[in-house]
Amino acid sequence: MIRHLTFLVWLLLYLTCSLPQEALAQYSSTASKQNHQFVAPHITDAYNDFKKNSVKTYQESYPLGIQSDTVFHNPKRLWTRAGIEWFSFQALPASFNYFVRQDPYSHITLNNWFKHLNPKAWAWDDNAFATNQIAHPYHGQLYFNAFRSNNFKFWESSVATVAGSFLWETAGETQSPSINDLVNTSFGGIILGEMTHRLSQNVLSRPTHSVAERQSKEFLAFLINPVNGLNRLLDGRWGRVVKGQVIDSSRVQAEFDLGVKRFDAKEGNIIEKGKNDIYARLKLLYTNGEVDQKKPFDDFYVNLEVGSDDSSFVNSLNVYASLYGKRIFKKIPGRHLGIVSANYDFIHNEAFFYGAQSVNYNIISNFTFGRNNKLTTTIGGGPVILAAVPDPYLLFGDSRNYNYGPGADLRGSMDISVWKRLKLGINYHGGYFVTISGNDSHYFLHTAAGSASLRLFKNFSLNASSGYFRLEGNFKDYPDIDKDYPFVRLSLGYNVTF
Repeated sequence: MIRHLTFLVWLLLYLTCSLPQEALAQYSSTASKQNHQFVAPHITDAYNDFKKNSVKTYQESYPLGIQSDTVFHNPKRLWTRAGIEWFSFQALPASFNYFVRQDPYSHITLNNWFKHLNPKAWAWDDNAFATNQIAHPYHGQLYFNAFRSNNFKFWESSVATVAGSFLWETAGETQSPSINDLVNTSFGGIILGEMTHRLSQNVLSRPTHSVAERQSKEFLAFLINPVNGLNRLLDGRWGRVVKGQVIDSSRVQAEFDLGVKRFDAKEGNIIEKGKNDIYARLKLLYTNGEVDQKKPFDDFYVNLEVGSDDSSFVNSLNVYASLYGKRIFKKIPGRHLGIVSANYDFIHNEAFFYGAQSVNYNIISNFTFGRNNKLTTTIGGGPVILAAVPDPYLLFGDSRNYNYGPGADLRGSMDISVWKRLKLGINYHGGYFVTISGNDSHYFLHTAAGSASLRLFKNFSLNASSGYFRLEGNFKDYPDIDKDYPFVRLSLGYNVTF
């Protein structure tokens, strides 16, 4: 059904983009100063690092003559173009499946669609782990940014993401609509979508010295958020240069680590039986500084770890994003914040794999000792909306070897910064999950790690960490499973603030 409208969609897109666009009004709001920052512990440290430099005006920071591509704000929502792009992300994969792959599941009819609208028709699918936990969230962010990059607000774009996922599940294939796809595409797509939107805006607002720099900036922003890049091309804003102030008040701190790790997933003896592996990590901290932190995603944190072991190139992906926050416990020492966060966790190593979306309430406390020493503690927890955990006894359909279920998780951490040179930290993440799709079972997850970082000179640091992952599976009709993954890591880090 979707494929028959593809030609009409692209014709409307062409006509829409050919119409004269109204002049875009320059957005020139300055971040309002607040007495408190409602930020996560990772974000708090990052913000303190660049706070001294952020008080300079644009003219003080950059000499006259340097030009900036201003991030525009257009209050007019572009309904037609947003709708066409949103629908195109349905029509293109549906047409590919029908005409190129000739997939029998793509031969959907109105009768199929009406049947899929019945709640009893919904089921759990059998896609591979990476497809459900990575590919579907990426598809969801396309729905999200089809609206977000056309001047719609966060919550409006979130509704469009859920609607896009629902339409695909009911009208994209003849298979039964998938419950887990609706959750993964919607929740993951909203998280990934807003992060890519904000990061691309941050890149585009940066000053440049030459045409080559401007084009490089546009290309990087396009890689981060392709939908926004497409719309900049359609609007004639690609590479456009104006003189003026950098509008985006956000800051991004990134840490790149490269080193080696030793782990053992089978023998339980990391010293004598362990394996060595190349290890790389990217930690990204985004904050809007002193603006009102009640807006979703004013702060978020991403941890991406990759390696060369035989399980998966991506070994870990952890995302934290603040949804709402305010200061609490004002009468006791320290500064204490209450934060509602959206969390996404993905683990894939030689011992086991795990993926989940959750919403947590976190209490973050900051204490200072002297001018250069700081202690930050965090404790949080909340419901796990949907977790995917391995089941060695399950083969659901063609490729699914894991169970689905809801649960709850608990998180805690403590970080100490000494003389702005040495950082020590410990963290724990635990979870409990009950299977609702798969073999009758329940699971316990434990991840704990300790770390140390010594700043050597300028932006370089020497980092060491050690940790332990454990997954316990308890089955009604099969033997229980216990999977362990101890590790130690040593790396050289490079830190940069954008």
